[in-house]
Amino acid sequence: MPSVTGAFARAMAQAAGMTLRDDGALVSGGDVVRRLPGRADGRIADTDYFDLLDWIRLRHPDEVALVQAYADLIRVDDIGVLGLAIKTAPTLRASLARVERYWRVVTDTAVYRLETTGDPAHLVFEPRTGHHPVLDFRNEGALAGLLRNMSLFVQVAFVPRYVSFRHACRSDAGRYAELFGCPVHFGAERTAIALSAEALELPNRLGDAAVSDFLTAHLETELGSLEEDSSLRAMLLRHLTPGLSNGVPQAGAVARELGLSERTLYRRLSDEGLTFRDVLTEAQSSLAQDLLRDSDSTIAEIAFLTGFSEQSTFSRAFKRWLGVAPAQFRQNVAAR
Repeated sequence: MPSVTGAFARAMAQAAGMTLRDDGALVSGGDVVRRLPGRADGRIADTDYFDLLDWIRLRHPDEVALVQAYADLIRVDDIGVLGLAIKTAPTLRASLARVERYWRVVTDTAVYRLETTGDPAHLVFEPRTGHHPVLDFRNEGALAGLLRNMSLFVQVAFVPRYVSFRHACRSDAGRYAELFGCPVHFGAERTAIALSAEALELPNRLGDAAVSDFLTAHLETELGSLEEDSSLRAMLLRHLTPGLSNGVPQAGAVARELGLSERTLYRRLSDEGLTFRDVLTEAQSSLAQDLLRDSDSTIAEIAFLTGFSEQSTFSRAFKRWLGVAPAQFRQNVAAR
């Protein structure tokens, strides 16, 4: 399951005047008002993190002010070795290249992609989880926080060309322009920060290539130790499986929820030698086998849970996948 470093959650709690303790307790005014499941690795499951952000923002009188407070509080130092590697990279370009490659060590709910072929260049932010009502707010906080940190570790003051978001504006557009210090476009094709080619070459205050390379070596080791597959196939499986009980989703709808165009979804799957139908079938087959093996659900219920409207259609598909009928599969498992 995708997860997020606890540093992001703690900063958002602090931005709202609360404290998120290491044991997962959210404290406000001395009282525990909410609890998150604790994890030994200091990370939070994506669903728990998103639910926490949603809970906080719905109780805050001013979402734009909350994004501003979060951006003022979150620091690259809070994300460990990656933060240090970002700060000590020689230039802003090198810093953003580290963000692009190693962001997965702090969360696999989103990725950054650095596009430098044009002017302006774009640091694109792409979600890697299913839809959640709080994601627009999360995206605003992510870009505001990163841009605020850029202004702190780069030697010379700079202003981005613009910031863009795929979602519609939910407040006064002028306040967002003031928050980001540049034009902000809503309803855009992508969520991104646009930077001039000159800005990318600005030196960092603590730029030290040797130190940054040393830290990057540690990041390579950490990245290599992550067991979860980062392919689009794996991301789609994580996204598709929980929602199959609502019916078989259309590729276009899934692409939008993942922050991709339908064309990009097909292209990236093709690069992995797959089609959308291939991954959908794998999600249905895997879930069906898990339910037959580990649950007491009836065949009809499992058909519904895996996106089929008729048990007979499900049974034919399952036999095509596994070579045996669902009931026979369950009996074979029980006999082992």
